[in-house]
Amino acid sequence: MDDYAWAAGIATDLVNTAPEVWHGEDKLPDLDSLAAFAELHSIPVDTRPSDLRAVHRLRLTVRDLINYPDRTELIDGASVLTSAVARLTVLADSARWAVSIRPGSTVTDSLSLLCGVGILGVVQVLGPERFRKCSAPSCQGAFIDTTRPGRRRYCMPGLCGNRVNVANHRARRASAR
Repeated sequence: MDDYAWAAGIATDLVNTAPEVWHGEDKLPDLDSLAAFAELHSIPVDTRPSDLRAVHRLRLTVRDLINYPDRTELIDGASVLTSAVARLTVLADSARWAVSIRPGSTVTDSLSLLCGVGILGVVQVLGPERFRKCSAPSCQGAFIDTTRPGRRRYCMPGLCGNRVNVANHRARRASAR
């Protein structure tokens, strides 16, 4: 795996399944939804009953890292996420590295590795200022901005951005009357 932006997107998607983002509705309430989330992100699916609680704990850990983007804490936290479940390989040209999940790992292990690599990649390439809270007034979401210009404002642009645009449009129409 060498695509930190893809991995950071999975971390963003994971934290935004939380009930506080969806006004009380958890988007990962059961093993079936966890399996669907894993499948959607091309993560090997072999869920166990204990995975759901473990993924919920992982979601909180990743959320805490995104919400309080201190460079040292991001690196330390992401290193913890990756260290127990992965093997690091320095490639032949010595300029690149690769990481792979250990055999027999769970979906939680895979998500932990992906989130950790995504966080580490963004910290290294783009900087800790790319970890943000959603700008929509009614949203509690968080995200990792991997866009080229670094101007992303919403955790889910199609949802939160659209809500803000609709609210602004309605406010302009009301003030024009």
